[in-house]
Amino acid sequence: MTVVSTGSVAFDYILTFKGRFGDHIVPGKTHIINLSFLVDTMVKRRGGVAGNYAYSLALLGHPAAVLATAGEDGADYKAWLETLGVDCGGLRLLPDEYTATGFSTHDLDDNHIWGYYGGAMWKAATLGLADTVADPQAVIVGPNAPEAMFRLVRECREAGVPWVFDPAHQLPHMSAADLEEGSRGAWVVIGNDYELELIRQRTGRDPDSLLELAEIVVTTLGREGSRIATRDGSFEIPAAPARREVDPVGAGDAYRAGLVFGLLSGGGVARAGRIASLAGTYVVEETGTMEHRYTRDEFSERYQEVFGERPW
Repeated sequence: MTVVSTGSVAFDYILTFKGRFGDHIVPGKTHIINLSFLVDTMVKRRGGVAGNYAYSLALLGHPAAVLATAGEDGADYKAWLETLGVDCGGLRLLPDEYTATGFSTHDLDDNHIWGYYGGAMWKAATLGLADTVADPQAVIVGPNAPEAMFRLVRECREAGVPWVFDPAHQLPHMSAADLEEGSRGAWVVIGNDYELELIRQRTGRDPDSLLELAEIVVTTLGREGSRIATRDGSFEIPAAPARREVDPVGAGDAYRAGLVFGLLSGGGVARAGRIASLAGTYVVEETGTMEHRYTRDEFSERYQEVFGERPW
């Protein structure tokens, strides 16, 4: 059965600043921030969370589909995903629209400043579960036009399809009621520690109380690994060490795909978390969110090298 990846399909401009943002912020002057960073590198890559999720699922050998909107300039991107075996029947190319475009600057501490142009993404609410594969095994509801996200949450709930709620950079546009709606009945709610703190501030719910709404709550912690909370207990997941650290952008999306793959494959929550950890680490070792490569055998061998067991 197929996992449906939803959210943005985008082009990313990734800028690398070989310094630290914090060194350029003057205490007491944050109300008049006017910063300029001379970056060291810039690349244009295929990206967007829907594409990122589907790409890592495909590498892991799990059937994946994309449900998203893109512009006329996304035709080559769609064709490329199809060569990987990703079902793109639900990837709608809209005339007279540009594909969403993100601009990310990150520093030596893996802090990020994003600028994002939504483009065709803002019309994603025109699509629903009926526009993709029949009977999906699960749906990853990634950051997208908010009305599109909540349409899919409602449809998944009504159809009994497990969903992952990953609000990420759409958090600033969501109320407490929105966040509780996305989490209520969810299979997984996921975010990094900063995002989970924003959810706590907005809803009053920490990861433990989010478990009153969702089955699993995941907090990613960068180099510190991740924490997976369930109603039966919490699991501390170590980070898989990178052979080289190049670019962290997109590692979280690969983590999410690896987690879904691991949970659906059996073997328990902790093992799913370790699969997710390694899936994310592959991204860190390359520039771009979909430039890493591995076969299932290569992944299995490295997993055993890092964790001392076979992943499946």
